Amino acid sequence: MRACMADFYTALEVRARPRQAPQVTVRAMVDTGSEYSWIPADLLASLGIEVQHALYFTTATGEQVTRPAGYAFLTAEGRETVDVVVFAEPGDATLLGARTLEGFNVNVDPIAKRLVPGGPILVPANIAIGRAPGI
Repeated sequence: MRACMADFYTALEVRARPRQAPQVTVRAMVDTGSEYSWIPADLLASLGIEVQHALYFTTATGEQVTRPAGYAFLTAEGRETVDVVVFAEPGDATLLGARTLEGFNVNVDPIAKRLVPGGPILVPANIAIGRAPGI
């Protein structure tokens, strides 16, 4: 069962490169039902974020849509990740999707309507803690 997030928004900073200007901050609806984060195409283009490929979606009404996608550095509430972003067209919602939330290592508290720390990231038992691979 999906929690309703219709009135849960957060400030999302978008950059073409990590911790560098220019950046834009958008008000994004937190939507765990959306796989990808959707950012207005004109804002992504103004940052120099380039289209890398197209993605195909089926909307909640069953409509098939295609949107361009690229890569951006995203920051919210002090957490940063790089992710695929969808170039949203006018009329599309600005969304913070599930992939980006996982990259931030946060969970969604739908009652308090906030992001909460995701806790430790699990690794396979055969990973040697404290050593880089191949050492």
